[in-house]
Amino acid sequence: MEINGSVHLIGQTETVGNNGFTKRQLVVATEEQYVQYVPIDFVKDKTSVLDGYNVGDKVNVSVNVRGSEYNGKYYVNLQGWRISKTENAIVNNPVFETVTDLNEVENDYLPF
Repeated sequence: MEINGSVHLIGQTETVGNNGFTKRQLVVATEEQYVQYVPIDFVKDKTSVLDGYNVGDKVNVSVNVRGSEYNGKYYVNLQGWRISKTENAIVNNPVFETVTDLNEVENDYLPF
């Protein structure tokens, strides 16, 4: 699954528990009518993939959906495993062409 948007927040790497488990949170702001702030966790060796990204960067993040149960309550989180920058590409529209001499227009361009 992929999530597209801009980087809203990049957290610090945290160590959780006694086993040295590390995680780092990324929050992506989606570009929908109503902006959604989606928290994504990067864990273990994937925490370093966030280095080099800044707030405001347009990104595409690949995630796995994870679910768990604890004391009768269910939890879901998104675990990121890849991130890449995206750019807003400007697409040239070749539909409209400038014609300086009408004699250059061939009959193939005419609709009849």
